[in-house]
Amino acid sequence: ALGPVLREYLVSEAMEKLGIPTTRALAAVTTGESVMRETPVPGGILTRVATSFIRIGTFQYFYAKGQFDDVRTLADHVIKSHYAHLSEHTNPYQSLLKEIIERQASLIAQWMCIGFIHGVMNTDNMSVVGETIDYGPCAFMDDFDHDQVFSYIDQQGRYAYKNQPAIGLWNLTRLAESFLPLLSDDEFSSVKIAEGLLAQYGKVFDEHWLGGMRNKIGLSPINTKNQLAIESSDKELINDLLKIMSDNSADFTLSFYSLSQLNFKDDAADQKVHALLQNPTDFNRWATKWRARLTKETVSDDERTSKMLKVNPAIIPRNHQIEAAIRAAEDHNDFSVFHKLLDALSDPFTIHPGMESYMTPPQPEEMVTQTFCGT
Repeated sequence: ALGPVLREYLVSEAMEKLGIPTTRALAAVTTGESVMRETPVPGGILTRVATSFIRIGTFQYFYAKGQFDDVRTLADHVIKSHYAHLSEHTNPYQSLLKEIIERQASLIAQWMCIGFIHGVMNTDNMSVVGETIDYGPCAFMDDFDHDQVFSYIDQQGRYAYKNQPAIGLWNLTRLAESFLPLLSDDEFSSVKIAEGLLAQYGKVFDEHWLGGMRNKIGLSPINTKNQLAIESSDKELINDLLKIMSDNSADFTLSFYSLSQLNFKDDAADQKVHALLQNPTDFNRWATKWRARLTKETVSDDERTSKMLKVNPAIIPRNHQIEAAIRAAEDHNDFSVFHKLLDALSDPFTIHPGMESYMTPPQPEEMVTQTFCGT
């Protein structure tokens, strides 16, 4: 159907402009034919490009059929095509598994930092090169909620926002199983190698998530003898802010964007954040701790603001705006709404004149609570 084609085009191109590894949309065309859903809707074809279209599920398929020679052939192809620097390693398959684990951990951490929910994180929708792929019922959050789910087919919340890191590990465990015949001639040794590599996933994810969230609230790592204590307190500070956002149903994107523009030494401009909250009291207490943490750094206010505005976008592909583009195209053969939204998403960190409306969260009647897979 044309709608999911346009959604993937808009969201994948937005992700690229946000600096997150992704497949790219090369072209979207109408077919002139109808596709049967609840009612007949216009058909479309998306042409996309990727570093690789090989998935974790590709390996899983051959392993499940007992075709271990094909698993090896596929792994050799992936190394030659995308990880050539591993070819000289003592065990290139072990090194390949390690790098795929690290790339996926980094990618999912970036999703979490931008409020993105993939929607269908099965093994066939996870690329072995660490690019976001297969934008089906995906969505960016408006109001922050750890339990947020948009996909119509995800009735149990398996792929909810908060579950994405754990599902990433589940998928990688299936990949590690597929690699067992390649890791060692001894099954017990292969299992131990795989378990050791998978055990690093959480650490890598935490490092990328903490680094990304630190950047979003303007913190820099501090090199002191109490580094672990600083890291722990930073994580607590970030989680406290997320809880305040959740408790107040605050808009994820605008909360961080507004935080980027506050005065780092006093609270005179805190109304920008207050306007997003039902109860600003908790934020005021949090902001006092935040400002105290900032005094431990030597970064200038201008430099901090500049860095924050480079990671906290003003514009994201909001669900209601995507839906408006789809409705105009499917119902009226009008692609102007799509093109205007695409223009706004091409520079998400800058508010150009006339683009202010793309920052606006949905009105109650505009809210999109469910998104759908293209097939």
